[in-house]
Amino acid sequence: MDKVYLNGEYLPLAEAKVSVLDRGFLFGDGVYEVIPAYAGRLFRLEEHITRLNNSLRGIRLPLKYSVAEWQAIFQPLLDAEKNQCIYLQVTRGYAPKREHGFPENLQPTIFAMCSDVQPMAGKAGGIKAVTLEDTRWQMCNIKAITLLANILLRQEALDHGCAEAILVKNGYVIEGAASNVFAVIDGELTTPPKTNEILPGITRDLILELARANGIPYREDIIALEALQSASEIWVSFTQEIVPVVELDGKPIGNGKPGPLWLTMDRILLDYKKSLS
Repeated sequence: MDKVYLNGEYLPLAEAKVSVLDRGFLFGDGVYEVIPAYAGRLFRLEEHITRLNNSLRGIRLPLKYSVAEWQAIFQPLLDAEKNQCIYLQVTRGYAPKREHGFPENLQPTIFAMCSDVQPMAGKAGGIKAVTLEDTRWQMCNIKAITLLANILLRQEALDHGCAEAILVKNGYVIEGAASNVFAVIDGELTTPPKTNEILPGITRDLILELARANGIPYREDIIALEALQSASEIWVSFTQEIVPVVELDGKPIGNGKPGPLWLTMDRILLDYKKSLS
């Protein structure tokens, strides 16, 4: 990550500066996207930009860039020899006064950087997770930069010796602190439906697409906490991968090892990603 993009310029990271009066800094007033790239090719860019535009509309920040214009911004940051991720952040921009209401005629701050990616540590053997009450706001479908609640929940999971927190509201599973959740219940792959309570994950949608293409039974449905606890398999999906949960709240899931359906889906996903390079 030797250079980044900031408001129309490509700069060394150390030279990229944003005003302390930027509303992203003062209020967390902005949204973001994380876009994988395999061998220099951006993955499902159109879907990511659709989600970005939905987030921008959700916070009432008008910004009209085409997919091709975003591609032109990102491409100079990519290395064709690596698997990477673009991080894009858009804030409402600099305002001369700290006021809660939207100032008029602001210029949004647009920042993008690229970093190499590595498989999640412990993926092959599975991870531990803990269930926690969802304490976040009501519009989790907006990919907002105000992630403090997620950070606190993830840290609580780490404090319990776990890699992820699976969030529960009114007795039903929502998603992870930084992931979507899948469970194998009675032989069927199940994930909560898209609502304002979850972030509509691009990897989540891909998993369902691959399940459909490979004849794996699946459904989008609510998951009660009791059903999750008795599931034969639990997975969490991140930006580029799915990871098996082998222990939940101190108790093993299934036989305490990655399950057969996860092994199948992980192979399908890896083959799919190889086909893109």
